Amino acid sequence: MTVERANVDVADEDGRAALFEGEPRTVHLSLSAEDRVPAHDHRDREILFHVLDGEIALDLDEETHDLAAGDLLRFDGDSQISPKAVTDARALVVLANP
Repeated sequence: MTVERANVDVADEDGRAALFEGEPRTVHLSLSAEDRVPAHDHRDREILFHVLDGEIALDLDEETHDLAAGDLLRFDGDSQISPKAVTDARALVVLANP
């Protein structure tokens, strides 16, 4: 049995940190209030976006989802995604191969 451990309090200069090697890709996202990640997609992935702290306005294609600590959103990675921090916020993002 393989067991891996990570700490979500680790982030690089752009507020992101890959928590584990390999699949599923697991990323810790840390944003200051008003910071936005530019629109992008994760083709051929299923995404689980879990807000750990704060509030995030998550744009998916043409729709905005207002998320607060504890909220989870699951969606198709072919959608254009652009998270914006309403307050200082942290999220755990899992990108899985379907």
